[in-house]
Amino acid sequence: MKKLALCLLLSLSACGGSREFSRASFNGPLQCAPYARSRTGLQLSGAAASWWRQSAGHYARSHSPTPGSVLVFRATSRVPSGHVSIVRKQISSRTILVDHANWEPGRIDRNVPVTDVSPGHDWTLVRVWWAPIHGLGRRAYPAYGFVSASGPDDAS
Repeated sequence: MKKLALCLLLSLSACGGSREFSRASFNGPLQCAPYARSRTGLQLSGAAASWWRQSAGHYARSHSPTPGSVLVFRATSRVPSGHVSIVRKQISSRTILVDHANWEPGRIDRNVPVTDVSPGHDWTLVRVWWAPIHGLGRRAYPAYGFVSASGPDDAS
């Protein structure tokens, strides 16, 4: 009887020990918006794409990255709630390193390259490093710009 109980306990603990999410799923216990909020202190909530609109009149918005600012991605069919990433460092005029949660479902990634590929060099279209291919992803994602807790609001 004890052996049966031990086997049952081990099998149940194996079920809850780790979760695997489909690469196409952005729904899971780890989400980008709560992660960014906890790391930056920005008091914004809801879908990541709504952060741009919510920040108007409350936080600085810009089309230039600064360390600690949050890059806000627009909602698309591939990322229906949008996405937010925290800028760690600017590498060049068109490349930054970010920290973000759930770009790869269920993971927090740090020092991830993001490259501006927008025609106007204004960070409204970006490509993001995709670890499974060890390079920038093939898709470009539309973005609004950067939100930060201080500084002038120079974007509309």
